Amino acid sequence: MAPESMDGEQNVQASTTPAGALPSEEQVREALKIVKDPEIPVNVVDLGLIYGVDVQEGGLVDITMTLTSVGCPVQDLIRADAEMAVGRLDGVTDVNVEFVWTPPWGPDKMTEDGKRQMRMFGFNV
Repeated sequence: MAPESMDGEQNVQASTTPAGALPSEEQVREALKIVKDPEIPVNVVDLGLIYGVDVQEGGLVDITMTLTSVGCPVQDLIRADAEMAVGRLDGVTDVNVEFVWTPPWGPDKMTEDGKRQMRMFGFNV
């Protein structure tokens, strides 16, 4: 039975996530900032690896991203970390991470904050 509100009416929760409860693209990108390539001390957002975020009604989040190299040995780890980070957001029911290789990644895709972090670790960018 649904709980009653203060005025005696029953509160009924919808079986689907209302559109207002879905995370924004910015919230997804912020959540992805905890995901790091273990070989590079900067998160995937500031590295410029996130090419697209699509939050769909129903809570599916599609993430299009790349890696710094095609043969990156930690691809599965980065995918799992991204799925876990975004999957924790309210309203998210599923996360799909797709890796693409075009356009190829380059240091020019990094944010200014990412470049600053790289310089702090001795990289010349």
